[in-house]
Amino acid sequence: MEEIATGRELYESYSKDQLIDLLMADSRNIVAMDGVWFQSVENELGMDAAMHHDEEAWKRYTVTEARRIKKFLGLSDNPGLEGLMQALPLRMVDRANETSCRIVDNKLIYKIVTCRVQEARTKKGMPLHPCKSAAIYEYGFFASAIDDRIKYRCMSCYPDLDESCNDCACCWEFYIE
Repeated sequence: MEEIATGRELYESYSKDQLIDLLMADSRNIVAMDGVWFQSVENELGMDAAMHHDEEAWKRYTVTEARRIKKFLGLSDNPGLEGLMQALPLRMVDRANETSCRIVDNKLIYKIVTCRVQEARTKKGMPLHPCKSAAIYEYGFFASAIDDRIKYRCMSCYPDLDESCNDCACCWEFYIE
């Protein structure tokens, strides 16, 4: 029986375009997995229980993800908003969505332009995911793990949508005081 390559050796056999396609597919897969476990809890125990577990998961996962991205990018201990701007688009979940990121007046404005989670729930005829409470941990803890001086403000996220942010699914402001 022929032995097949695994691990790094396997990935080195793919072209750059194949690896990018795989990376993007993995990003969509993690969003799908997140939705599958969430809906399992939601269907069995209700939205409140699902949200509790979602919040707890994001408190832990997002810090680990931030540390790994920070190391990958070679960021200093306090890379400021510029470091956060480099790191946010590399998040697994954010890579699966259309996003925008810019610094204006010493504030980083980050938007999820299209959200796969909300689109999937809408397509299935499900109510929108009340993601703000979990997203506060997701984005706040991520930013703090990149640079502990960074503060944040949710400008718009379901169920608290702001009309000034009607060009996106959610919008976050990051700043250093």
